[in-house]
Amino acid sequence: MRKSRVLSGDMTLRDETVTGDQVSLANALAQARDREAATREILQVISRSWDDEKPVFDVILENARRLCEAPMAALVMGREGDAYQTLVAHHGANDTTIELYRSHQVPMDPEVSFAAKAMVEGRVVHLEDMADTRAYRDGLPHVRSLVDDQGIRTNLLVPLIAKDGPIGALILFRREVRPFADSQIALVETFAAQAVIAIENVRQFRALQDRTAEVRTQADDLKALNSELESRVEAQVGELERMGRLKRFLSPQVANAVVSSGDDKMLSSHRALLGILFCDIRGFTAFCETAEPEETIEVLQTYHEEMGKLIVAHGAGVDHRSGDGIMVLFNDPLPCDDPAGDALRLALAMRARMEQLCGIWKRLGHRLGFGVGISLGYATVGMVGSEGRFDYTASGTAVNLASRLCDTAEDGEILLSPRAYTAVEEGFTAESAGELLLKGMHAAIEVFRVTGTKSEQV
Repeated sequence: MRKSRVLSGDMTLRDETVTGDQVSLANALAQARDREAATREILQVISRSWDDEKPVFDVILENARRLCEAPMAALVMGREGDAYQTLVAHHGANDTTIELYRSHQVPMDPEVSFAAKAMVEGRVVHLEDMADTRAYRDGLPHVRSLVDDQGIRTNLLVPLIAKDGPIGALILFRREVRPFADSQIALVETFAAQAVIAIENVRQFRALQDRTAEVRTQADDLKALNSELESRVEAQVGELERMGRLKRFLSPQVANAVVSSGDDKMLSSHRALLGILFCDIRGFTAFCETAEPEETIEVLQTYHEEMGKLIVAHGAGVDHRSGDGIMVLFNDPLPCDDPAGDALRLALAMRARMEQLCGIWKRLGHRLGFGVGISLGYATVGMVGSEGRFDYTASGTAVNLASRLCDTAEDGEILLSPRAYTAVEEGFTAESAGELLLKGMHAAIEVFRVTGTKSEQV
């Protein structure tokens, strides 16, 4: 038995006794700390390596291998139009892999090279099994060599994207068929962004050296240029750290908007009309009491990964998670035209996915369900906390109402507040669940149970 801090309807923390294996939870926290420590270490090396990006590449590859459990890692450079790729750093790679690049046997052709595909198209390429690719079946020499001679099976290629386009790729290899987790891919994307900063810093520094040769006698100008470079490095490192902090509680598109605008005023305390969604797993507390700790962690991880994908896909501004509970806000800090409708469309997608997951879990002996509550109303939103512990949250009656509706919902139910139903009734169907006196509410309110969409009835 242990005390856990759980998020309540008004987004305050309360104590709740939860059973489970503290060692497993500690391991998850340790992984998060390891990743933050790796990012910190890389930023420190960046700040010291103005004239040589190689130390940055080495520490990035070493951390990528260790944290992503990949025996081999490499960094290659190339742009669309180049004849061949160039190997600039490697960690754990054998002589055969190194020779493939150094002998110009890997062309910058996306039709024959996965690394070239990632660079030219500027997107992540994740190959769960290289032996199950057309390139391998067609007998491309370097692909056959990687699989047959070196036993490489799973391959992750993440592009390095500079301001003027892709310039290289980070590559991780595994010798068994074991796809990389979404969290590992996101970590490598962060490492790729840091590698680009190192490259651009060195380019700027070398450009500065060239200029220094031309203005050697102008000491004052040289001092100003050094100061400019230092400011740029400091600004880039600060922007990366700031982006990392914002992405802890804002969606990627909102974090990007805040950083791009250079103005945090949108995050200050204010009133806003919000579409508010609360959801959680039915039967999760009972499941935790009987399941093994590893099973609990696996179910919770899958649940948050799948719901997180849907939250991003539906353009939610903010989401908060605690245990199996999730709160999602629509219409702040980024505005939307139909906050209640957007929240309901997300809820329907969540319910459909959870029906699939609960079916899988049922075959494993886990009886779990899913419920959702949605309200529409004004709430106070903004940044709260102290240095190093900031959060972006919402509070008010509308938030409490959505939370209570979620608590009331049975497995598979999506319950709407009266105002939320009025906002969506032209596009969705619902039936009255009667007037309910919800915990914390001063009077009974009519609650509506979603039954479908109007298009389903046409």
